[in-house]
Amino acid sequence: MQQRLEEALAKVASETVDVICAGRTDTGVHASGQVVHFDTDSVRDERGWQLGANSNLPDDISVAWAQHVSDDFHARFSATGRSYRYRILNRPQRSALHRHRAWWVHQPLDATLMHAAALLLAGEHDFSAFRAAGCGANTPRRMITSIGVIRDGDWVTLEVSANAFLQHMVRNIVGTLCRVGAGEETLEWVAAVLDSRDRKRGGIAAPPHGLTLLGVDYPQACGIPAGCR
Repeated sequence: MQQRLEEALAKVASETVDVICAGRTDTGVHASGQVVHFDTDSVRDERGWQLGANSNLPDDISVAWAQHVSDDFHARFSATGRSYRYRILNRPQRSALHRHRAWWVHQPLDATLMHAAALLLAGEHDFSAFRAAGCGANTPRRMITSIGVIRDGDWVTLEVSANAFLQHMVRNIVGTLCRVGAGEETLEWVAAVLDSRDRKRGGIAAPPHGLTLLGVDYPQACGIPAGCR
């Protein structure tokens, strides 16, 4: 996505453009609320940047808005929080339509138990047990401000917000919660995994295609549109 966006913006700017993203996403992960910034000497109005970029982007990438920001704004470091959604299709039959947007889990999952397990992760913790081996973050401590799991028919959905996330953190959380939902592990096991700070103790990493970056939070002074946070 980043390369395609930079190429599209370069055509509008008539110069090389390097974008800074609010957060990196794994291959296969979706984003409905990604925020990026870039510096340029080219002068275009905001509508020109948006329409120009979209006319040069593939159909699966769209710029929802564009605006000029102050020199001290940084898409990544100015952010105060991020929110993700993970969708699981929980039924015996796989879906052709949703194969790239949800994880198909055929064994029954107890969403109520998964929600109870998820609440054990709320607050500030050392999330080393949910961190990818190659994660380059300086500290494994993160603050989960809200987390929950709900069921709606065949769909089991996790939504989680935090000040920041470690690499693969949400996918590792989902894989661990599914062990509880499938009746393979208990709530006490989830607490033990968290306390262990050992990635090998938790569940598998859920596949990337069920994950979507919903939005990024910024201080009101940054002037980022409310619908894009």
